[in-house]
Amino acid sequence: MSTGIKNILGLAGVLAIVCFAGASLWYVSAYSRNAEPTSFRSFSVSGSGKATAIPDVARFVIRVISEGDTNLGSSHEKNTEKVNTVIAFIKTKDLDQKDIKTQNYSVDPRYQYFDCSASPTPAQGSDRAVKPCPPPQIVGYTIEQTIAVTVREKNFGVIGDILSGVVNKGANSVSQLSFEVDDSTAVQATARAQAIEKAKAKAIHMAQAGGFTLGRLLSIDEGYAPEPFYSRYEFAPLSASASETPSSPTIEPGSQEMTVDVTLKYEIR
Repeated sequence: MSTGIKNILGLAGVLAIVCFAGASLWYVSAYSRNAEPTSFRSFSVSGSGKATAIPDVARFVIRVISEGDTNLGSSHEKNTEKVNTVIAFIKTKDLDQKDIKTQNYSVDPRYQYFDCSASPTPAQGSDRAVKPCPPPQIVGYTIEQTIAVTVREKNFGVIGDILSGVVNKGANSVSQLSFEVDDSTAVQATARAQAIEKAKAKAIHMAQAGGFTLGRLLSIDEGYAPEPFYSRYEFAPLSASASETPSSPTIEPGSQEMTVDVTLKYEIR
């Protein structure tokens, strides 16, 4: 084989090696850019969006608490009678059956404890026996039933009547009143779009001010924070002579503001 042909083959081999190395380097670089985007120069921007909605459901909790003696059967019967009366009253307000739920039922003993710390101790060598301290004794039971109630928008006008009426029927506590948006998907979407637009605008401004080109969007993180309205009502048990229905409080659902926070991470080019 002539020297010229050998030189040509050698040059072709060198070119093939260079091309292969270049292709390998490009492949590794492209793979790295896609597999590990966080390894590049990047920056993050955040944006916050808010949307206001009118609540369409109200929720609250009703408790009937009875404290009786050691006759548990009698105490249970009295408590159950009050609970049934309360539920029957709520049903007269045209609420859906699924929106009246027994959330909790509990029976807890009440104990009497003895303080034996002041009991005299026998003198050394005395044959008088030491009396042990008596164990705690059950002196009665506390029975509590909790009812969770949901009122839909169409029945908002009866919320005040329910809050005052259940007390007249035997409830001891009405609490955790909150107004919420039952399906907040559309409201969240509005707030999210606003948050993303704000974050994008901030990223473009930062790129212009920093003298670099905005690259690919590497990641997006979202945080959602609803802000429900809460109120609380506590009533003392009515006396046996109380026959008048208490006045109904005026309840206003107001509005609910939903906030969505987003963080966008961009590549710097």
